[in-house]
Formats: sequence, C-alpha cells, structure tokens
Amino acid sequence: MPFQKVTPEKLSSAVTAQIEKLILRGILRPGERLPSERELAERMGVSRPSLREAVAELQQKGLLTSKAGSGIFVADVLGNAFSDALIGLFASHTEAVFDYIAFRRDMEGLAAERAARLASDTDLKLIDAIHTKMEAAHAKSDPELESQLDADFHMAILEASHNVIMLHMMRSMFQLLQGGVFYNRKIMFQQGSRRRTLLDQHSAINQALQARDPEGARAAVTEHMDFVEKSLADHRKAEANETVALQRFEHEKSR
Repeated sequence: MPFQKVTPEKLSSAVTAQIEKLILRGILRPGERLPSERELAERMGVSRPSLREAVAELQQKGLLTSKAGSGIFVADVLGNAFSDALIGLFASHTEAVFDYIAFRRDMEGLAAERAARLASDTDLKLIDAIHTKMEAAHAKSDPELESQLDADFHMAILEASHNVIMLHMMRSMFQLLQGGVFYNRKIMFQQGSRRRTLLDQHSAINQALQARDPEGARAAVTEHMDFVEKSLADHRKAEANETVALQRFEHEKSR
C-alpha cells in the first residue's frame, strides 16, 4: 500500500518554506537585509536554533548570503540571468536597445492586461500610490527621481500580474537597465515636453488599471513604449548629427 506514517514538519523546514515563498513571489528582493536573528525568530514564532538551521539551509541553496558585521541578505538571485559576455554585447550594439524595448512592449503589455484582471485591490492601491509620487516628482524636475519612480511603477504592475516567472525575468532585465546596459533612463526625463508626455502616459496606464480594463491597459503600455522607442531613436539621431556638426566646425576653424 502506498501509505507512509505522517510525521510533523520540522520548524526549520517551515521557516525555510516561508522564506522561499517570499523570495519566489518577489516580496523579499535581491540585496534586501533580513531582520536581526532575534527579531525574525520572534516574528515567525520559532526558536533561534530553528531559525539558524533554516538560514543555513537557505544559504546552502544560494538564496541567502551573510555579510560579516552586516547581517543576512537575500542573495543576488538575478545576477546570473545573462553571462558577462552577453551583457557586453547588449551594451555595444544598438539593435539590442530596440529589441529590448520591443520585448518590454510585449511583456509589459501582457503584464498590464493580467494586472487589470488579476490584481488585488491592494495591488492597485500600490500602483496608484506610486503614480501619485510620480506626479509630485514631476513638479520637482528631478530626472533621477522620476526615472526611479518610473521603474517602480512598471515593477509594481509586473508584481500585480501575479506571474512569478514573468516577475523575475523582467526584474533581471530592469537590473540591466538600471546599470545603463541598454540606455540611460534619465535621458527620457530631461526634456520638459517629453516629461509631461511620459507622465500623461503613465496616468493613462494607471487609469486603465484602476478601471480594470485589460485591453485599455495593454494599449496604454504599447503607446508608452512606442513613445520611448521614438524618443530614443530621435536622441541617438541628434547625437550622431552633433558629431558630424562638430567635425564640420573643427574643420572650418582649421581653414
């Protein structure tokens, strides 16, 4: 008979499973510091030896890492999504930038469509709260803050889509974007008229999500990414034109 005795689950195993789920669902993020051992043991209602056993297992699995004198952190589980050689190719070839934008347009459009259908009320409140911060940042004319909130807004939508594979894949892509591998996000927020257009586009995405309109949310994301693509193409063209203009100017001075 295919039956076995039921044995109670070890406390350390329950702790391990809970922390694994928090990492899988993107609630605990790469680089995030865990509470102190005492505080975490109290929060989870387990003894410190049971907690230590769970942390040791998670470290062995590569999900947690310790830093001397600093504590326990969620490991950079996204760091190996792409090889260094491939990242170098992304950074040095223009076509990768526009392929990246096309990929984001497809994936984030799908994520917005899913979020409009599957997001909880709390998910939508979070997205709306970030959008409110974007409106406040727009008045301050701070490109760095606006670009960070832009990333937070799009990540909140991905989280609200409730697909953990999509979430971690896109989070790894945003890490490369944050590192300047594809392009500098701050460029998008340095021109007044463009900044207003970007805010209006994020408002349209937010409105469609709050209305739980899947088709409208996807269409708003598509329009936004089309604008990003055109803006970057225009920026690169302007840079190329300036290079030629400088060459002409230097040549004229030397005559």
